[in-house]
Amino acid sequence: MSWSGKTVLVTGAGGFIGSHLAERLVEVGAKIRALVHYRADSSSGWLEKSPCRDEMEIVAGDVRDSESVLRAARGVDVIFHLAALIGIPYSYHAPVSYVRTNIEGTLNILVAARDLNVERVVHTSTSEVYGTARYVPISELHPLQAQSPYAASKIGADKLAEAFFHSFGLPVVILRPFNTFGPRQSARAVIPAIITQCLTLPRIRLGNIHPTRDFNFVSNTVDGYLRAAAAPEAVGRTINIGSGREVSIEELAKTIAENVGRAVTIEFDKERVRPKDSEVERLVADSSEAQKILGWQPSVSLEKGLQVTIDWLRKHLDAYRPTSYAV
Repeated sequence: MSWSGKTVLVTGAGGFIGSHLAERLVEVGAKIRALVHYRADSSSGWLEKSPCRDEMEIVAGDVRDSESVLRAARGVDVIFHLAALIGIPYSYHAPVSYVRTNIEGTLNILVAARDLNVERVVHTSTSEVYGTARYVPISELHPLQAQSPYAASKIGADKLAEAFFHSFGLPVVILRPFNTFGPRQSARAVIPAIITQCLTLPRIRLGNIHPTRDFNFVSNTVDGYLRAAAAPEAVGRTINIGSGREVSIEELAKTIAENVGRAVTIEFDKERVRPKDSEVERLVADSSEAQKILGWQPSVSLEKGLQVTIDWLRKHLDAYRPTSYAV
């Protein structure tokens, strides 16, 4: 697919994955409208200092507001919908806000896309919708199980996207990334939490270290987005994007400590533990559909991605608070 001449809306463009995606779209020649969450200081998140900032139309708004979404979506060919509340621990404290942003916000995007005849919507799901794996690797046919309010809100959003495809013929693709990591990721996520502690402290404070995850570098995920927007066979499908490699949190912490080159110890922190039945114990992707439909496979390994992320965090430690637990 040639992106030249295409007008693209990226919601959540000031965030971690959204900012990387927006920059990649500039590189491939698309005309970008970046919807960022309104802030009183008028900043645009990670796009504020992006070298591509002047090549984007940055619009402040809120996906919970249907009029703001309609204005942002008018005249675009493709919508990449990434805007969401994503912190799992905070979803225990404020579940209503997750419903309003993740479910109602997604509904606003879908209605606008339908009414404006948008050519393609790529909706962002999450591997958390599967809950603890009942079999591995996890295919798209795996049952959905909400083990947190966050996961429940994302299942609701996914099902709305699916319903708009079946009910209205909306050309939507549900992309389901597994544990994306890389530069700019929030300290709420385990990899930046471990790295920033390893770089500054003699001890790493973690919750449960036995759960396993499928970590995928951000450039791999971004490549999946572009392919999902271009592949004709992807419409109406839900597609996993993951590395297919299962790594425990303990193994991850030890690997990061070795790469940082510091001797650190792991301490148990009760505050970081999810409620017992809410912890997702195993996640590992079957991405064979992505390879078959999108021609996608990860090109950056966990080891290479970790090194890039460590190098970036060394230079940006002032944006993080390693001694605090980010909910």
